[in-house]
Amino acid sequence: MQLIFVVSAAMRYLSFLLISILAMACTSITPVPDASAAEHPEALLFEETRDAKTDVDAALARGAAENKITLVAMGANWCHDSRALAGWFTIDEDISALLARDFVVTYVDVAQKNRNIDIAQRFGIDSIVGTPTLIMVAPDGRVLNKDTAVTWRNTASRSKAEIKDALDAAKAL
Repeated sequence: MQLIFVVSAAMRYLSFLLISILAMACTSITPVPDASAAEHPEALLFEETRDAKTDVDAALARGAAENKITLVAMGANWCHDSRALAGWFTIDEDISALLARDFVVTYVDVAQKNRNIDIAQRFGIDSIVGTPTLIMVAPDGRVLNKDTAVTWRNTASRSKAEIKDALDAAKAL
C-alpha cells in the first residue's frame, strides 16, 4: 500500500514538473507583444516648477500677436495620455510643423488634477476631470472647445491622423 502511495505521489510530482516545463517552454518561444509598449511618442513637458499663469499669459499674447490659436495643454507627467499629447506635439515632425505654423502651445502641470485649476476656470472649465485637458483659445480670446477640451484625455489611444484631423478642425472654428 505504501509503495502505491509513493509511486502515486512521484507521478503527481513528475506530472506537475512536466507541465511546468512545458508551460515555461511555450512562453519562452511564443513572442507576446508588450501591451504597455507605447504606440505613440511621449515627452515629459508638464513641469510643476513653472509659473503656469505667466506661461499662459505669454502664450495668449503671442497667439494674439501672430493671429494663431493658443493651445493650453493641462496635464501631468504621471499621465500616459499627457505624455502622449506632448510627444505628438513635439516629437512627431508633421504635427510639430503644423503646430509651429498655426498654433502657440503651452503646457500647464495640474499634478493630481488639483494644481493650476484656476487657469482652467479662467476659460470656463470648472475642474480637470481627466488629463490632458486641451483648451483651444482663438487670437481674440474666445475659447473654441469648451465642450470638448476634456476629450483629449484619450490621446494615447488616438492615431496620428486623428490628432492631425482634430488640429485641422480647430483651425476652422
